[in-house]
Amino acid sequence: MHRLRATSAGLMAAVVLGACTAGPAATPAPEASPAPVPPSGGRPSASAAPSGGPARQAPAAPTPAAATPASTSSAAPRAAPRPDPLSLQALIAKRYDGHGLRLGREGGSTSAYRQYAVTYEGGGLTISGRIAVPRGRGPFPAVVLAHGYVDPAAYVGGQTMLRERDHLARAGYVALHIDYRNHAESDDDPANDAHLRLGYTEDAINAGLALQQYPLVDRGRIGIVGRSMGGGVVLSALVVRPGLFKAAVAYSPVSSNTIDNFNRWVRPDPSRSGVARQVIARLGTPEAAPARWAATSPRTFFARVSDPLMIHHGTLDEDCPIQWTRDTVAALRAAGKPVESHVYEGERHTFTAQWPLSIRRTTDFLDRYLRR
Repeated sequence: MHRLRATSAGLMAAVVLGACTAGPAATPAPEASPAPVPPSGGRPSASAAPSGGPARQAPAAPTPAAATPASTSSAAPRAAPRPDPLSLQALIAKRYDGHGLRLGREGGSTSAYRQYAVTYEGGGLTISGRIAVPRGRGPFPAVVLAHGYVDPAAYVGGQTMLRERDHLARAGYVALHIDYRNHAESDDDPANDAHLRLGYTEDAINAGLALQQYPLVDRGRIGIVGRSMGGGVVLSALVVRPGLFKAAVAYSPVSSNTIDNFNRWVRPDPSRSGVARQVIARLGTPEAAPARWAATSPRTFFARVSDPLMIHHGTLDEDCPIQWTRDTVAALRAAGKPVESHVYEGERHTFTAQWPLSIRRTTDFLDRYLRR
């Protein structure tokens, strides 16, 4: 199954957190796709919806037939249209079931923490990863680590975000680094690329839910940290499942507007035209169907955010322009949402010289919200 990834690596690289298109293609009729939810925060999430139909009342006492109204029936209400799978509305409407966190072989342990291969279940898939657990009795606060883009054909499980995992575990956090679907030992999801890789956000949410059930984790003190593409996963997770992650940190994140990502990585690259054509066949081009593209963007739904966010970004980032973070921060603040932003003069995408300062700020921020 996931051994087939090597032959599809070109397609899998095409969508960077939901950014895909190429030249002209058939554009679906506008009415075929739901309009994005206005950023008013008024729409209830799936978790707020009732699990069944209206409660049944006890039957009234029998009445003579002559006293019964001739007709009280009316047409059944129409079911709400299902959101397009290529939208954050589809993720908001999902029911999440992350569970079954299982520790595997131990490796890479230190005097401060023990480290294991790990799997968990969610959405019908098994997702692999790596977990570092502080030595001691617990329960501990925990952090989900969402990594940036690595070609899935070359990806090695748990071999990214090593600095973050080590530092946070030494600081007393259970650190769960997830591999995402289609990576390492995780199950395959053949539709993930054509669905703008929105499945990565589902994997992160299910990781948080699985951690809530792990005995050494304080279920009310779970955060999330993501880099680059993983920073986009962080933004999406905050709007899809507000309240799950009590604090969030994004390093050098991709844009909160899907079109920015599409225009940077997909539109100018002819080798990525395959998946681009698939997505355009569903959404249309950004120019022809801006509402559909907006429905794939976290920024459209920032009114749903309820949890504090910190963003780190360098002025010389060669992959994700710092203007993207400036735009994201401005949109969050305009919506009245809690966000802290740190700009690092001369720093590039991966952070080197100013890494110690950034991780101290990250740890202080997580401590503020996950240890109080």
